[in-house]
Amino acid sequence: MTAKDDIDDSSAPLVEHLAELRNRLIWSVCAFMVGMIVCFIVADPILHFMLQPIEKAMRALGNPNPVMQYTAPQEYFFTLMHIAMVGGLMVSFPVIAYQLWRFVAPGLYRSEKQAFLPFLIASPVLFLVGGAFAHFVVTPMAMKFFLGYADSASILTALVPGFGQTPGDVAVITPPPTEGVEIVFQGKVNETLDISLKLIIAFGLCFQLPVLLTLMGKAGLATSAGLAGMRRYAIVLILFVAALVTPPDIMSQLILFCCVYPLYEVSIFLIRRIEKKREAELRAEGLWVDDIDGEEAEDK
Repeated sequence: MTAKDDIDDSSAPLVEHLAELRNRLIWSVCAFMVGMIVCFIVADPILHFMLQPIEKAMRALGNPNPVMQYTAPQEYFFTLMHIAMVGGLMVSFPVIAYQLWRFVAPGLYRSEKQAFLPFLIASPVLFLVGGAFAHFVVTPMAMKFFLGYADSASILTALVPGFGQTPGDVAVITPPPTEGVEIVFQGKVNETLDISLKLIIAFGLCFQLPVLLTLMGKAGLATSAGLAGMRRYAIVLILFVAALVTPPDIMSQLILFCCVYPLYEVSIFLIRRIEKKREAELRAEGLWVDDIDGEEAEDK
């Protein structure tokens, strides 16, 4: 190790480390509480923003006045609290991440700090990209898919403009039956919000794949050749995870797969670049040799 690569001087005993951890946790909790209070103040506009996908889906399916309901006196309040907690965590994440960084940074070499910091920045950015994609693209499609089962005539009207206005279409759109039970959609606010939040969290977390795999590559826990050789297993695993974290419809599962698998290939590319850079550095230092099979290996 060079002088520039030394660990920061820190000979604090265990008690001082625990005291520092306590202070970092206090700052993180305070930031979360402040973020939660701020988000609770504006929770109602946030809720309307989160309900935009289902509102647009209901209007597209022929409902000119979408209505959502809650069935318990405390339900709406706890829905706003749910929004405040999730929003507070997102708003306070930069402060929490900074406190975590300040706690672990003294124990890292300077080269490790320089390597880790880009991932600390890329992680929230990728989460926001995945969440935005889920909210603006996936959730509206999923809502149209789910609500379409309520009324097949609404699907035909939405997909085929003018359907039901010609004489040949009159037989399809008929008045409500005089017998039986009419099935209508009466959406609950909390259940609809849960679907939107699950999709946002699922896509946001799955978009962390390049960060996770690239960190494993830098730590030597994964190689580009190994990941490339496991493509078939990766496809099955991604499909399985997509089926678990998304609503039970094939459309959102395929969309998540089509987003995550390219990120898997991007991870292989990034790890390959890291390996080439590491190889060049070791060759320059004379620490890299080729093994008998012609494969390059580090001289231990």
